Amino acid sequence: MSETVETLNFIMGTGGVVMLVAGLLLLVDRIFLKSPEVRNMVERWGLLLAAALTVGATIMALVYSEIFGFVPCGLCWLMRIFVFSQAFIMTTAFLKKDYGIAVYGMVLSVPGILIGLYQHYLQMGGGEFVPCPAAAGDCAKRILFEYDFMTFPLMGASMLFLLTMVYTYLIRIKQL
Repeated sequence: MSETVETLNFIMGTGGVVMLVAGLLLLVDRIFLKSPEVRNMVERWGLLLAAALTVGATIMALVYSEIFGFVPCGLCWLMRIFVFSQAFIMTTAFLKKDYGIAVYGMVLSVPGILIGLYQHYLQMGGGEFVPCPAAAGDCAKRILFEYDFMTFPLMGASMLFLLTMVYTYLIRIKQL
């Protein structure tokens, strides 16, 4: 792997850890703390965060496949469907300040999380429950492996988990 890819992998892996921790902190707040400050911050910046994360993930996925030449496997393509579509939906929602879109974001995020966790399980050496639908790529092949646990699928699942937690706050706005 080139030095550029290794540097980008480190940056992306660090971002994955940050997203995982942020999602877990929002989960703890949502269940136990119920902080009005956190709620106000997420409600104020949630749509922008959702748009930025999904557009950023879309761009980076395309950089890795189209510029660096990494062939996405079948499970990667399934995850891309759930992330790429949100990039358009959440950007539009941000521009229109449409908080009702959060329900649709959740519908797209939860299956993506499950796919990402399953693929992470495969990349960590687990056995297949469902065969990899790869035509060219290999679902168990690691392209990114940072901090001895962060893989591309876990990074995607972490982002979608963070978005799911943000969406739980945004849905509340629509209900008020």
